[in-house]
Amino acid sequence: MSGEYIVSAEALGKCYRVYSKPVHRLLQGLVDVESKRYFTEFWALRGIDLQVRPGETVGVVGRNGSGKSTLLQLLAGTLTPTEGRIDVQGRVAALLELGSGFNPEFSGRENVYLNAAVLGLERREIDSKLDAILAFADIGAFIDQPIRNYSSGMVVRLAFAVQAQVDPQLLIVDEALAVGDAKFQAKCFARLKQLKDSGTAILLVSHSADQIVQHCDRAHLLDGGRQMLVGKPKDVVNHYYDVLFGVDKEEAEPSAVAEVAQSHEVSDARSTLIPGDDAGFEARANYNPNEFRWGDKAARIVDFELSAAGRSYPTMVESGTTAMLTLRVAFDREVVRPILGVTVKTAEGVVVYGSNTEYKPLPGWAQSGTRGSVVDVRICFDLRLADGDYFISVGIASRNEHSVVPHDRRYDSIHVKVGNADFFGMADLGLAMVDASSP
Repeated sequence: MSGEYIVSAEALGKCYRVYSKPVHRLLQGLVDVESKRYFTEFWALRGIDLQVRPGETVGVVGRNGSGKSTLLQLLAGTLTPTEGRIDVQGRVAALLELGSGFNPEFSGRENVYLNAAVLGLERREIDSKLDAILAFADIGAFIDQPIRNYSSGMVVRLAFAVQAQVDPQLLIVDEALAVGDAKFQAKCFARLKQLKDSGTAILLVSHSADQIVQHCDRAHLLDGGRQMLVGKPKDVVNHYYDVLFGVDKEEAEPSAVAEVAQSHEVSDARSTLIPGDDAGFEARANYNPNEFRWGDKAARIVDFELSAAGRSYPTMVESGTTAMLTLRVAFDREVVRPILGVTVKTAEGVVVYGSNTEYKPLPGWAQSGTRGSVVDVRICFDLRLADGDYFISVGIASRNEHSVVPHDRRYDSIHVKVGNADFFGMADLGLAMVDASSP
């Protein structure tokens, strides 16, 4: 393997044998697999390609059961692949399960030495790092108590402290940080940045989309044991949301096309309330042609107007200005209890704000959208944001007995630039300098 990569995996797969009865396992041991099979195959993971360079943070997202933990266990060496090739260079530290590798009867201090020794550190190295490990874990006198007396949060604090302080070439983190409180998570991510800057490769599994977007250079989306998408974290997270909340595209699209074909008067709907050239959503000045759009088209967002300070489709909005977003929604089929949502994100994909008509009821918004109807919706909000580029995502969905059904999701579809902010950070919290006086 080239020294360019800490991790290199090609066509990686893991298959399990599933036996319907315990006796079948015994019978299989007595006969050749080629002549008789008493099991069925379950591929937890198949066809995975992955390369991670030094100093790179790669995120892995997917629904429960998509194969994320199996992939990380293969990389950590706790599972053997059924097929494919995997090469990992250097020391690997992994947080796969809370307390994995800890002996519950040993004290926290004893487990530090045990766990660090398993990672390849000699006694003198552990001694030199002990103070840093204990300071990071910050569990006080409990360090000399048996692990069985620890809370789950204390266990993960100690486990992360050991793994992160041994300076591994590859650090694998599987949802472990979700257990810690906000202060501990901030400390963890500061340490991850230090490791990354020093050349450690990091694999991060998290259901938090913001963590993936903020901390990862690249992301992989897994579903059903397959690799669906590899790319920029923001793009991968967008697809992840559709896998998580969406319906199957192959099932949705044919019926949607059939319905739209019968509704030409709705398909061609253009706003008469929105000033402009009547050209529709894609022709507006603030439209982002790189939007990510998906839905079954039972309802569609066909036009918009963004206005602020008396101007329509502004190229730049002063921070703190009140903006009005008007959306035109066309219903190509009847939609029961439609949900309209709006989200504002930074250019990097970090969510600044989001809400929908279930959180904030909309006056005049019907309990169902009638086929062939067109509705104009006005949304007012203050752009109390720091200087920079922002993208507004809009969407309409509904719920069935099983899940949320997306009808038209237009991610990052409207671009707005904010300037002249008198603060730094992300959003204006309305801080006021009240008074200064001598005590």
